[in-house]
Amino acid sequence: MSTLNLTVLQQPLVWMDGEANLRFFDTLLADLKGRDLIVLPEMFTTGFAMEAAKSSLPEARVTDWLHEKAKATGALVGGSAAIQTAKGAVNRFLLVEPGGKVHRYDKRHLFRMADEHHHYLAGDRREIIEWRGWRILPQVCYDLRFPVFSRSRNDYDLALYVANWPEARAAHWQALLLARAIENQAYIAGCNRVGSDGNHHHYSGDSRIISPQGEILAAGEPHQPAVLNAELSMETLSDYRERFPAWRDADTFTL
Repeated sequence: MSTLNLTVLQQPLVWMDGEANLRFFDTLLADLKGRDLIVLPEMFTTGFAMEAAKSSLPEARVTDWLHEKAKATGALVGGSAAIQTAKGAVNRFLLVEPGGKVHRYDKRHLFRMADEHHHYLAGDRREIIEWRGWRILPQVCYDLRFPVFSRSRNDYDLALYVANWPEARAAHWQALLLARAIENQAYIAGCNRVGSDGNHHHYSGDSRIISPQGEILAAGEPHQPAVLNAELSMETLSDYRERFPAWRDADTFTL
């Protein structure tokens, strides 16, 4: 389809209580209609916790819930969750289609300043999802700081960043989202949480939906729960890439 109706949910999270978070989002998603893609924050079932995977909901419970929401809304629905696998814990971005197909991306860049790399396994590849004619790149929080990993190889139209990005570095979050949009000539959606967590970290949200030209299409008020909506246009994207083909001059070598 030529347009994509995108919703980003900038919301608080209940610390380490998966079922409480699902009940909260049950109520919030019940009012959403006519959307194509709905994005929840990073670790939306627990908050960003190193111990989350040890007591988190099983992946089947999370994907079943996402499938239920996808069927009810007719949209692709997703966010990341702490998941315990046979090999170890991962910070996994799950996106589920109304028909039940599950897409998975495991966070590649683990936030060592919080010892995430000691508690979770890093993903080993990028994932591109095709949905209603759009190519979508899912990414998680700290991935945003690594432009080479996010670089478009003319293989995506929209990048999604879900996060628990702390208030103290909100300016970095906003600047990096804008940079990723401009340098990759792609739509960018950043979904960050608000509120405080069990480790006394505070989150201002500052979620964004940004056009390939760097125009802010929707922005969440700092510290306030918000539902951000934007209609993305494939015609606008294609026309801009054709009129200003900077992507043709991007380096093609790999590091």
